[in-house]
Amino acid sequence: MENRSLPQRLIARPEFGPLVLLIIELAVFWSINHDFLSPQNISNILAFTVELGLIALAMTLLMTSGEFDLSVGSLFGFSPVLMWTLFNSGLTSLEVGFLAALLVAAFIGLVNGWFVTQLKIPSFLVTLGMLLVVRGTALFVTDGFPQRTWSAEGSWLAEALVGDFFIGPFRIYMSLFWFIAAAAILGYVLTQSRTGNWIQAAGGNPNAARARGVNVNGVKIGLFILSSLMASLAGVISSLRTSAANPNSGTGYELEVIAMVVIGGTALTGGRGTIIGTVLGILILRVMRNGIVLIGVPGLAYNIFIGAIILGMMALHSWLERRHQAGT
Repeated sequence: MENRSLPQRLIARPEFGPLVLLIIELAVFWSINHDFLSPQNISNILAFTVELGLIALAMTLLMTSGEFDLSVGSLFGFSPVLMWTLFNSGLTSLEVGFLAALLVAAFIGLVNGWFVTQLKIPSFLVTLGMLLVVRGTALFVTDGFPQRTWSAEGSWLAEALVGDFFIGPFRIYMSLFWFIAAAAILGYVLTQSRTGNWIQAAGGNPNAARARGVNVNGVKIGLFILSSLMASLAGVISSLRTSAANPNSGTGYELEVIAMVVIGGTALTGGRGTIIGTVLGILILRVMRNGIVLIGVPGLAYNIFIGAIILGMMALHSWLERRHQAGT
C-alpha cells in the first residue's frame, strides 16, 4: 500500500468521487444552458447552499461518531418561529430572541444525546421522536401558519448573519463567510485535533476508545448539541434572509443533509468522516437542484436524481474501499 503512486492515492481518497461528479455536473449543465454559470445564478446557488451546508457540517462529525440526528429539519423551522414569537410578543429584542432560540436548541441536543448515551436508545429512534415533538410544538404555537415577521434591516444581528454586498457582479451574503469559517474549524477539529481522534474512535470502535480513556458519551452528547445549534443557526439565517418564519420550514431537510454527508464520503457506520467531502456533497446536491430546473427538467424529479446519485456514490465508495484494503 505504501508503494502506490500519487494518482492511486488520490483516487483512493473518499473525496475523489464527489469531486469528479461535481465537475461533470457543472460541465453538463453549462453545456445545456450557458446561463448556468452566470454571476446571478452562481450567487443564487451560494445563497441556498449555506443553510443546509451548516447543518451538514455538524452532521458529518455526528455521523463520524456513529450517530444520526433526524431532528435537524424540525429545528430549522422551530428556531426562527421561537425567535420571532418572542420578538413579536414584545418579550425580548430580536437579538435576545436569537440567543433564546440557540439555548433551546442546545437543550434539545442535550436531551437527544442523553437519551442515546444514557438510556442506550438508538439515535435514529430518539431523534425521530424529537423531530415529531419539535415540529408539533412549532405547528401548535403558530396554529400551522407562518409567523409574522418584520424587516430586519438595520439590525446588527441581521447584518452580521445575512448582510449582502457585491463583489463585481456576484451577490454575496455574510452567511457564506460563516459557512466557510465553520467548514475550516470543523475540518481542523476532525483531522488535526485530539477531539477529532476521539470522534473517529467513538464511531469506529467505542469499546476500544473507552478502554483508552476516551469519554465516548461526552463526545457524542457534545456533537448532538453542536448538531442542534447548527440547525438552529441555519434556520434563523434562512428566516432573516427571506423575512419568513414558517413552522413547516425544513421538512425533509434531515434526509437531504444525510445524503450530502454520505455522498461526500463519510461512512454510514461511523469511524471515518471528511469535511471536504461533505462540502463537495453539499455543492453536488445544490447544483443538481438548481441545474435541473434551469435546463427545464421538472423540479419534482429532483428526488429521482438524488436517489440515483446516492446509489451511484455508495457503489463507488464501496469499490474504492475494497481497492484500498487490497492495496491496489
